[in-house]
Amino acid sequence: MNGDLLLIVHFCSDFDGKGNNRFNYLAEFFANNNFSVELVTSDFSHNKKRKREKNISKDINYKVTFIEEPVYKKNVSLKRFYSHYAMSENLKKYLKFRKKPSVIYCSVPSLDVAATAAKYAKENNIKFIIDVQDLWPEAFKMVFNIPIISNMLFYPMKKKADYIYKSADEIVAVSKTYLNRALEVNRKVEEGKVVFLGTDLSKFDEAFINNKYQNKAENQVWVAYAGTLGHSYDLTSVFDALEILKNKGINDLKLIVMGDGPLKEKFEEYAKAKQINTLFTGRLPYGEMVGLLGVCDIAVNPIASGSAGTIINKVGDYAAAGLPVINTQECLEYRNLVDEYQMGLNCNNNDSKDLAEKLLVLLKDNEMKNQMGKNSRRLAEEKFDRSKTYKEIMTIIEKV
Repeated sequence: MNGDLLLIVHFCSDFDGKGNNRFNYLAEFFANNNFSVELVTSDFSHNKKRKREKNISKDINYKVTFIEEPVYKKNVSLKRFYSHYAMSENLKKYLKFRKKPSVIYCSVPSLDVAATAAKYAKENNIKFIIDVQDLWPEAFKMVFNIPIISNMLFYPMKKKADYIYKSADEIVAVSKTYLNRALEVNRKVEEGKVVFLGTDLSKFDEAFINNKYQNKAENQVWVAYAGTLGHSYDLTSVFDALEILKNKGINDLKLIVMGDGPLKEKFEEYAKAKQINTLFTGRLPYGEMVGLLGVCDIAVNPIASGSAGTIINKVGDYAAAGLPVINTQECLEYRNLVDEYQMGLNCNNNDSKDLAEKLLVLLKDNEMKNQMGKNSRRLAEEKFDRSKTYKEIMTIIEKV
């Protein structure tokens, strides 16, 4: 064994082999490289908003430990913050009795859980590596953004985030934007490492072959959206854009919305009012999502203005599926990728007319659409293939 590696991960997939979470994949990856691996996570599923079914697949080659966390229903609520605090206290109790690991690899957020891990690592002289998945409190300010008041309200959260970033011996992040935020306050790490979320392309391709959707109408162009149906995602602009195209006599478009979230009913009602041809699938097992995404023609990445999101899960899946992307996201890091690889078209944020015009460009130029799809797949092969990119994380683990 190379050492005892403890992964502390607040949010991950269930352990039934149906998800595509970064940390489930990393736990298996590390275990396959001769580490003794334990993944510690919550007994509450953030996505499903219920306690996990603790059925561990026989194929899993690492230990899984569940920490008790109270149930909450809303992503932005006092109950959620209390729930995270309670889990961090229960994690603290567990770590007191666990044998000290060689290395801790910890996802950020949540902040309460990561702060507990950071303090434990410091007190016991354990190497501490963080993997920054999102920026808190920046993400919450999107939902509750009142000048001055928001900064005061979220100051304790910012202070806790700074403590976690400062404590890290090494920093991994899913984007350059997130890495730079952590490096602003960390004086120990020279560079850190950006490793996009991505997907394992060989497994993605296998999932597509095994789950390929068979009932697509030949005369339809399918526009895909995959992900959470929440405040960070501006699907109303997509519906408005499709209405504009419908009024121009373009009736062969169908929007495929894969995912669930707090605004699902609102989006369904809006699409119905606009009389947009839309299929809402709800949350799908990853393989089924891949099988449906792969037969679509164009993907949309409609991120709301002010979002803290950068290189998010869906853009890796869009690239793996070889889809040209119509992108409204303001994040320069992703917009630059779209331009650099010529794998889609950037739009003005919250501008349904511009979105409609960019969709029309691809609808009128099939050759451009196909070439952008090929370029999108090339991006996946160069930047998003976990089987290659996650080796950089292994290098960091071995370094410490």
